[in-house]
Amino acid sequence: MDFSLSEEQILLQDSVVRFVQDEYEFEKRRKIISSEDGFSRDNWKTFAELGWLAMPFPEEMGGIDGTPVETMVLMESIGKGLIVEPYLATVVLAGGLIKEAGSPAQQEELIGGIVDGSTMMAFAYAEAQGRYNLADLVTTASQQGDGWVLKGSKCVVLGGPSADKLVVSARTSGDQMDSNGISLFIVDANASGVSRRNYTTVDGNQASDITFNNVSLANSDLLGAEGNALPIIEKIIDEATAAVCAEAVGAMEVTYQASVEYAKTREQFGVAIGQFQVLQHRMVEMFMETEQTKSLLYLAIMKLAEGADDAAKTVSALKAKVGTAGRFVGQQAIQIHGGMGMTDEMSVGHYFKRLTMINTLFGSVDHHMKRFAQLSD
Repeated sequence: MDFSLSEEQILLQDSVVRFVQDEYEFEKRRKIISSEDGFSRDNWKTFAELGWLAMPFPEEMGGIDGTPVETMVLMESIGKGLIVEPYLATVVLAGGLIKEAGSPAQQEELIGGIVDGSTMMAFAYAEAQGRYNLADLVTTASQQGDGWVLKGSKCVVLGGPSADKLVVSARTSGDQMDSNGISLFIVDANASGVSRRNYTTVDGNQASDITFNNVSLANSDLLGAEGNALPIIEKIIDEATAAVCAEAVGAMEVTYQASVEYAKTREQFGVAIGQFQVLQHRMVEMFMETEQTKSLLYLAIMKLAEGADDAAKTVSALKAKVGTAGRFVGQQAIQIHGGMGMTDEMSVGHYFKRLTMINTLFGSVDHHMKRFAQLSD
């Protein structure tokens, strides 16, 4: 398989690298996280101007017809810069669902807003009892008159605090665990009956726990066919999982490189600690874990781009590898840096926190190992 990037993909990669170097150095990132929004709206406008927000959408929707490969290139660089703007929540998750399931009117309105940076969105799907089971829903939407009434709650909604619109999964028929009877709805984040508890996650990103108390929706708020949303949700979650794994690879590369540089300058017993053989072995293992994960990432992305039958299985293999490798690289980096590695002033601790958070997103190591086994049968 050919893993080399095209000229356009290299230009995209270079644009993100330059942005991180010029606008997202570590101290600037700390100020962004401590701001009222927890991210920079000016940066979001820049993303729109650079075409990043339009990248995965087809040209007829106002996009630039990017593939999962372009998303990988962008997300890997996002991981290197620890960028906190809600690209994953708005573009990959919510935008992906609208691209797959939306009517022409919904696509024109919502994707147009995403592309020009005027609309921020989030996907509210996870529930406290769900444990990564996308079909385990107690949030319900019942028909009432010419519309729907939405009741329930969602937890850890990525990008929830900044979202203008929400895509919400709800059960419209069947029992709690049924794969059928799941629907998607577009909900105004400021509608009557919607309440958000916003918070900053351990890695500096923004999330919300959201409650829907008898929220009135119109028939036009239904996204896609009623009761048949689960396959679309699974497809977009797989794409988001691959995207966040690309982010993890970028974070692992920076973490490994920072550890090598630190070991060259930190002295103990009159010599640089990088001369100690045991630490050299650790850094070689960090490099190997990063490169093995990157190779599996390329394989999963190519299968997603081709629509291969075993794409979902490969994504689960990748996510399990990211969980174990990210933890190893992060822990070794903290050990090499010593106790100061976990201080707020050192960047390596922030990378470790992000890698730890990524391990829990869209399924843990155990979840994806079980899913891999099931898909292999």
